[in-house]
Amino acid sequence: MAIRVYNTLTKQKEEFRPLRDGEVRMYVCGPTVYDYTHLGHARTYVAFDVIRRYLEHRGYSVLMVMNFTDIDDKIIRRANETGEDPRELAERFLRLFLEDMKALKVKPADVYPRVTEHMDDIIEFVRKLQEKGYAYEGSDGVYFEVQRFSDYGKLSGIKLEELRKGARVEPGEGKKNPEDFALWKKAKPGEPKWESPWGEGRPGWHIECSTMSTKYLGESFDIHGGGNDLIFPHHENEIAQTEACTGHEWVKYWLHTGFLMVNGEKMSKSLGNFVTIREMLERYDPEVIRLFILQRHYRSPLDYTEEGMEHAKNNLERLYNTLENIRVAMERADIAFKWGQEEFEAYEAIRNAREKFYSAMDDDFNTAEALKAVFEASNAVNRYLTKVEKPKESILRKALEFFRIVSEVFGIFEDYFREQRAGEEEALIQLLIDVRAQLRKERNFALADRIRAELREMGIQLEDTPQGTVWKRVKV
Repeated sequence: MAIRVYNTLTKQKEEFRPLRDGEVRMYVCGPTVYDYTHLGHARTYVAFDVIRRYLEHRGYSVLMVMNFTDIDDKIIRRANETGEDPRELAERFLRLFLEDMKALKVKPADVYPRVTEHMDDIIEFVRKLQEKGYAYEGSDGVYFEVQRFSDYGKLSGIKLEELRKGARVEPGEGKKNPEDFALWKKAKPGEPKWESPWGEGRPGWHIECSTMSTKYLGESFDIHGGGNDLIFPHHENEIAQTEACTGHEWVKYWLHTGFLMVNGEKMSKSLGNFVTIREMLERYDPEVIRLFILQRHYRSPLDYTEEGMEHAKNNLERLYNTLENIRVAMERADIAFKWGQEEFEAYEAIRNAREKFYSAMDDDFNTAEALKAVFEASNAVNRYLTKVEKPKESILRKALEFFRIVSEVFGIFEDYFREQRAGEEEALIQLLIDVRAQLRKERNFALADRIRAELREMGIQLEDTPQGTVWKRVKV
């Protein structure tokens, strides 16, 4: 079955056909790094992590790009409040964001372009728009003239007349029309600034993503993603300036996540109703947070409640209990010379669950329906184990194969299966590495060196790196 995705641009589900066979180029709008990341952000980044994982599972090579907005009005404002240098503040929260994503088991992007490291590219993009007649210089910066782009509004459905109703150019603004948006902002006293053909200044928000996405993914690519709140004006403006610059369609599929809601309102920093990822991780395992997010379809609103989190926690425990039941049963399992009715029923239940899982994920990455299939398989395995005295190894192996797929796609059970694969030898090697590290802390270098030397004689080479000790198999 082909994968179908809901395209915000066309307002319908479409068969997913990437521009290049076997490859998906994907851009997700990253954070403006001026504060801690909250659960609403996690909803978007976990959702796109699972979309990426599923595409990779289905055999696609995914080139993933996520930007960092590390200079912006919000960053400057926060830096003024705290007395920090804006660059240092942005760097601090950028690193904290990456730590949060790692904790949530979100796979790293292939490239994390920063605005401040792409100024020449941004300036060149703005220059091209001005050269083509879509941009003009005003007293306080360079603006995109919206009315010159005839397809404006094709993503959000907004009409130019609606934008103009009640709108006006504020005093001090150098734009011609109220709907025009900034591409380059001329420097204000005390703000970070860069040289440009229009004087010292810094870029507007929208131009950053257009520039960095096309630099790394090309003038046309497959998926652009983000939260619903970015459809307008951010993504609408991105389309206008990019397609005005290139003269052709920019992104094939636009995917957007629904809001995370708290008491009927969107979770956001401006409303002050947010809970940070760090606060959540103090109370819940990262996999609980992932499962909580995946219990709803990525386009649907997701209500945050403590009851919902506890429900996700209990569901995860149920699944881990099933995995443990399988592990224990494996110790007494028989090789199958013959299947009874119980084996046929268990096999069919696992096979049906697997089919439902793929069918749900192929249908616009419907994790909520896919999870139902996971629990169907879990229940079937537990029923089977209560019915038979000597379970068949082949049935348990089929169940584990399915749960490995779930692990790969959903980013849960990863440590469990990693431990299963590692085996006793790898576990012992890691134990010796940990003991050696402790000996070095205690300055017992003689014994630490002996462990290293004797492992080397057994064909295990230890290498001390800034990230810790790693081991490799070598020929003695």
